[in-house]
Amino acid sequence: MKAVVWNGTRNVDTVTVPDPRIEEPGDALVRITSSGLCGSDLHLYEVLGPFMTPGDILGHEPMGVVEEVGSGVTSLTPGQRVVIPFQISCGHCLMCDTGLQSQCENTQVEEQGMGAALFGYSKLYGSVPGAQAEYLRVPRAETTAVPVPDQGPDDRYLFLSDVLPTAWQAVRYADVPEGGSVAVLGLGPIGDMCCRVARHLGAGRVFGVDPVPERRARAAARDVEVFDSSKGTDDVVQEIRDRTDGRGPDAVIDAVGMEAAGHGSAKFAQRVANLMPRGVAAKMMETAGVDRLTALHTAIDLVRRGGTVSLIGVYGGMADPMPMLTLFDKQIQLRMGQANVRRWVPEILPLLEGSDPLGVDDFATHHVGLDAASLAYEKFQKKQDGVFKVVFRP
Repeated sequence: MKAVVWNGTRNVDTVTVPDPRIEEPGDALVRITSSGLCGSDLHLYEVLGPFMTPGDILGHEPMGVVEEVGSGVTSLTPGQRVVIPFQISCGHCLMCDTGLQSQCENTQVEEQGMGAALFGYSKLYGSVPGAQAEYLRVPRAETTAVPVPDQGPDDRYLFLSDVLPTAWQAVRYADVPEGGSVAVLGLGPIGDMCCRVARHLGAGRVFGVDPVPERRARAAARDVEVFDSSKGTDDVVQEIRDRTDGRGPDAVIDAVGMEAAGHGSAKFAQRVANLMPRGVAAKMMETAGVDRLTALHTAIDLVRRGGTVSLIGVYGGMADPMPMLTLFDKQIQLRMGQANVRRWVPEILPLLEGSDPLGVDDFATHHVGLDAASLAYEKFQKKQDGVFKVVFRP
């Protein structure tokens, strides 16, 4: 089959690899019909190379059709249409029972000290072959795969794999009061969807911050008050405070996280790490501060006293400095973590079966074949040619 593989920093390619097969009774084999390119994939493309192995298959936002199931799978049948969440979960451990599928006790990558295994996301999360491919082996298929209706275009349901539950959790964690205010830092696919979800769930005012004009225009078209972060952090913070009676918004969502292109000393550290032998570089990334923390520091500065910062952007450093005095003094609540996809599906799925209030039908800007992966990654990282959300069609 064809698949998109990681060959090195800023080097992905589409190659022919062996077809996956049923290996365990709980497996399902899914023929992929659509698979998204995520901002988190850019972390592998640029920053997290020390945790990758050449030939790793990328991708964690798929949907498709069940081709074959293992002997232990009874709730899925060949021909059934499914969405595959980016995490693999058992559905019955303490963590899964409490809605924390990203912490599943039966798929945790214990040798790395990490949570639930993820598709296509480095040895940190189990080196599980990813979904930017023609076929995908889905372990623990009964509790991982999400059946969806046979009718409707793929884009109506595809974003249940990651974008929708990630944005939904970010807003739920932000705990925006009815009619309250929230600022979203970063208007990439996740940040853009956070704005939509916040509006849908009753936020009175939504502020969006991003340096890219096209992304600000896209958010502004959905009644988001947008600000240009390239003007300087202090100016943006003051402008938003001026619109919130001088206090700042009730909540701030950091949808930026670890910049895939790096910044300043963090960019230097990321580049140095990628020049080192993989084992040495991985240890450096696990024990050093390699993140750009501008967005997180801005969130802490901007949010009103007693407000909530919801952190949904991915960070990777273990020794990044945090302004603990400010967090404590302002009595800020801080919530974060990988989205627990299965936890939120029952709340989101009904919205996809009606009038499309979140605008998923036209959320993607580009649909391309797997052979276009190398160029798609490059343009997505560089924010070129209007590339906002790419969906691969194998």
